[in-house]
Formats: sequence, C-alpha cells, structure tokens
Amino acid sequence: MMQGEQPYTPVRQARFVIVALFAGALTGIFGGLFHVAAESLVFWPAWLGRHLDGWALVVACSLVTMAATLFAAWLTRRYASEAGGSGVPEIEGSIEGLREVRWQRVLPVKFTAGVAAIGSGLVLGREGPTIHMGGSAALAAADLCKVDGVDRRALLAAGAAAGLACAFNAPMSAVLFVIEETRRQFPYSFRTYMGVFAAAIAGTTVTELISGLRPFMFIETSRAALGALPAFALLGLLLGVVGVLFNHGILRMLDLAAAMQRRVPYLWPALVGLAIGALLTLAPQTVTGGERVIAELVVATPAFSVLLFLAVARFFTSVVSYSAGTPGGIFAPLLTLATCIGLAFGMAFDMAVPGLLRSLEVTPVSFGVVAMAALFSASVRAPAVGIVLVVELTGAYALTLPMLAACLASSLVAEWLGGRPIYEQMLERTLKQAGVVPPAEVQPEAGLTADAGLRRSKGA
Repeated sequence: MMQGEQPYTPVRQARFVIVALFAGALTGIFGGLFHVAAESLVFWPAWLGRHLDGWALVVACSLVTMAATLFAAWLTRRYASEAGGSGVPEIEGSIEGLREVRWQRVLPVKFTAGVAAIGSGLVLGREGPTIHMGGSAALAAADLCKVDGVDRRALLAAGAAAGLACAFNAPMSAVLFVIEETRRQFPYSFRTYMGVFAAAIAGTTVTELISGLRPFMFIETSRAALGALPAFALLGLLLGVVGVLFNHGILRMLDLAAAMQRRVPYLWPALVGLAIGALLTLAPQTVTGGERVIAELVVATPAFSVLLFLAVARFFTSVVSYSAGTPGGIFAPLLTLATCIGLAFGMAFDMAVPGLLRSLEVTPVSFGVVAMAALFSASVRAPAVGIVLVVELTGAYALTLPMLAACLASSLVAEWLGGRPIYEQMLERTLKQAGVVPPAEVQPEAGLTADAGLRRSKGA
C-alpha cells in the first residue's frame, strides 16, 4: 500500500472484486461476440467454391482476402494504430505507465478489424484481439465505477486475463498469464490477485453463454513412459531454436512492412492479402489461425514430407500475416506450427529407431501436443502458461511431465541463443517508435521511473 493511501478494508476489497467481475463480464460479451462473428466467416471460401472453380476461385479468394486485409489495415491505422497486431505489448506498456489504452477507440476498431482479418483467412489468432479488448473493457469498467491508481492498473491486467480466458476457454492459463507474462508490471496484492480470478471466471462464463462450450481441440493421449523423456527434451531443444527464429522473423518482417508503408502506403497488406487468399484454395492447411488444422492433423496425420512442408509454409505465412498491420494474435499460429513440427519429429524418431516409441507407449501425436507448449515457451518465455494452456485446450493431462521436460529444454536453448520474449521485444520496438525511453534503457543514476521516462519523452 502506498504512503497516504487509505487501508483496504474487506468492504473495499469486495468492491474491487465486484468491479473485476463486471470487467470480466464485459470482456466475455466482447469476446463471445467476437468468436461468433469470426467463426461465421470461416466457411466463405467453401461457399465461393460452390459457384466457382479452378483459377477463377483462386482469383476470387485472393481478391476477397486482399479487400478484407486492406480494410482492416486502413481502419486500424486511421482510427487506432495501437490496435494493430496482438495488443499484449500495449497492455503491458499501459500497466507499466508507458502506453495509453484509448478504450473508446480500441474496442470498436479491434473488434471490427479483427473479425475482418481473422475471418479473411490470415494466419492470426483471436487471443490477441480478445486480450486487448479485455483490457479495454476493464478500463471502461474502471471509468464507470470511478476506479483509479493501482486498482485501475490491476483491473487492466485482470481484463486482459479475461480476454485470454475468452479466446481459448482457458481460465487457469489466463490467471497464470498475469503471473508470468506481466510479472514485472502487475501490482501484486491479495486484492488484485483475487480480481484476476474474478475477471477470468466472469469472462469465461459469459463467453460460454454466448458462443457455447469450447474448445474443440480435445486430443486423446496416454501417459508416456519415463524412458521417453529424453526424446521429448530433444524435441524441446529443436523448438528452442525455432522459437528464436520465429521471434526474429516477426520483428524483421514488421520492419520490412514499416519500410514499405513509408514508400507505398497499403501496398504490403494488399500483397499479403493476395498471397494468403490464393493459399486458401491452393493449400488451405497453410493458412488461417490453425485450430481446425490442428484437429485435422492429429486425426489423419499426413506423410512426413507433407508435415515438413506445412511447418515451413506456416512459419512464413504466420510472420507475413502478422506484419500486415491488422489486429490478430500469435498464440494459435504458434500452436499450429508446433503441432506440425512435433508430428514430423515423432515420425522421424520412429523411422530412426523403429519400434522404440511403441515400446515407450508414445505416438507422434504425443510429440505434436508437447511441441505446442515447448514452442510457446521458447517464443513467449512463459512455460507455465504454455503448459496449462495446452492442457486446458487438449485435455492431455497425461503429458504434463513430458511438457515440463520439453519446455525446460526449449526455454534454456532460447536463452542461450540470445533470444528474448517476443512481447518484450515488441513493446520495446513500439516505445522506440513513439520516442519513449524503455525502462531497461533508463539510467539508474538518473532516478527515473517508468512514468518519468514517459514524461521525459513527451518533453515534460
């Protein structure tokens, strides 16, 4: 408690939790409607396919996706530039006092442009928009209920957690997301921690009432023998490298898109839309967020060569789609990319040592599930969130120990290679573009806090 601040009595604590429930419910409304709207657009390529075929279908899909991508990029840049991309760095920066969340603009822009981008087939996840909308809805609740100071920052984080819970029906991973991902910014106390629980519960409940019970990614797995742990750790080593490359690819592609935007505005999102739209017909498993692709791969696992092709293709379509400047997250694309790599690794291991996996009661699908958590850990550097998120999504509780081994290996390799958490790098990039001094670059002897750094950047 800050000096001069009134003590938090049980009544005031209860009031804060009630406001957090309200913020979570608001998030659930936006998250549920967002999911319904995005899902309603998933099958438009199939509808076009009933009326067109051949190259006419390819051209039509390309034009539709290009138009949707351009619309989403224009709407974002015109009315709320901070609504582009995931939104997680914006939330973290706001909790730290370095960014401002203009919720009146972010909510409508993130919703509309996000539905257009994700529904068009771009390789983006819905968790980024729902996290950003969750934080924005929490600020709306804070303004309505006259909440400020530390409680306002805590509500922002709680709303973001509710947004993640809404996206994947994963309330426990949402709570851990605040603990791991915003550990540097979140104002911890019993009151604020309970607020995160309340928002996650309310957000998940309201979303289920609107869009139904999810996820549809349940994957049946069995407990792997202890002798298989070295194989899962080896997979983690590989994914540690992939995670660093993925983060590097995202940042470099964002730089390329920014340079092209300065030269020829909106050319880059137009090109991205054309390419992704064509792939919707020519190679549909290489595009879209990927939840349905994961379900298809684990049921009917394709050949090893096909999995390698999908892994390489989805790596590039993911980083390219994110650079278009539209709202969208990276969680779902990361999980799908990891599934392709994990399944391919399991097949390769089985071919290299025939019969060993069967004796250890392990299948390639087990490697695909474990890979999701390992790649998430290498990129986001939040292993506990990755493990719990995958378990809540797939129901693969039996693979918790292999996930721990793979996440340990992937996180260590990513660290040793000099990789850094993707959202931390995105936030620093955004702050530098805005002329704000990132906390890590403020000299200790100057005695500047994060707020002081923001004021100094504004010429205060």
